[in-house]
Amino acid sequence: MRSKTETKKAHEPLFHVVKRDELSGIKSILVRAIAILAAIVVSSLVVVIAEKVNPVGYFKSMFRGAFSTPTLFWSFLHEAALLLCVAIALTPAFKMRFWNIGGEGQVLVGGLASIACMFYLGGKVPNVLLWVLIIVSGLLAGAVWAVLPALCKAKWNTNETLFTLMMNYIAIQLVCFCLDTWVKSGSGVLEPMHGYGLPSVGNKWLLNILIILALTVFMFIYLRFSKHGYEISVVGESENTARYIGINVKKVIIRTVLISGMLCGLAGVLICGGINHTISTTAAKGRGFTAILVSWLAKFNPLYMMLTSILIVFFQVGAIQVKSDFNISDVADITTAIILFFIVGCEFFIRYKIVFKKHGHKEAVNND
Repeated sequence: MRSKTETKKAHEPLFHVVKRDELSGIKSILVRAIAILAAIVVSSLVVVIAEKVNPVGYFKSMFRGAFSTPTLFWSFLHEAALLLCVAIALTPAFKMRFWNIGGEGQVLVGGLASIACMFYLGGKVPNVLLWVLIIVSGLLAGAVWAVLPALCKAKWNTNETLFTLMMNYIAIQLVCFCLDTWVKSGSGVLEPMHGYGLPSVGNKWLLNILIILALTVFMFIYLRFSKHGYEISVVGESENTARYIGINVKKVIIRTVLISGMLCGLAGVLICGGINHTISTTAAKGRGFTAILVSWLAKFNPLYMMLTSILIVFFQVGAIQVKSDFNISDVADITTAIILFFIVGCEFFIRYKIVFKKHGHKEAVNND
């Protein structure tokens, strides 16, 4: 038999993605800054091409929407604080890899419980007792709404994403039922009960902001330095490892999701019992979903979440101002989406790098 040698080119992909070593703080900040600048350039091009609007005036309008008056500034800070509160509430569960997508419903039922206390007990009990009941009922309602999926996850390993998402829609229908019961006119609109809500300090936003700032510091310490925070991290990394070192995984899951639901309930209390003094099916305003983005961008760090929540709310209120100033709608939402897309996308380049194929090729030799 004759022996022969064949040379074939070993085909390689043009590039492949590999996980990079953790970037230093300065480099990661630089990557994010470049992403924001690129987003601004692309958004400016969209504004000029689609609406023929001066991009400088466009972005000035966004800043006016957040900072032009003291009232707008306080309202902006309050919106960012509420979004931060929901993000902090979801973070313990996310860090444990329990995908709590039910923040929206947990906020709603927390607000509903606080409004129920105001509706049935307002003027019948002392104000201090009413305030305590408003807060406690909201915390408990949020906890109950979250712990049901947690119990099923711990006992039967159900899919918590679908379960918590389903609970959002049940919460909306529960609010509708209560409004139909309370509002005899059938309008479905409950008049604000201003005399029975939580007290205010300085202005109507300051107390909520201070509560959420204190909560942020507490959650940072809880997750970073407490035993519970350590257990959450271990369970999130590997449940088998957690069991091996003696951690009761079911207990940690239930306890952590209880905390997550309670804090979502607190957000509902601050929204409905502290500011609006009424409730509707849209009281949460999508914060339960937007907060997921805030938490992920901050890598589950409550202190970083202050920055990400401010950034996202700035684009939201800025888009509203742009719509008013330039009488445009779709472009404002598109530019906001472009900026957020670049910010989210830059996280890929912080965690991974693209390695291109080197020049030349390898040869594979086959012998018959």
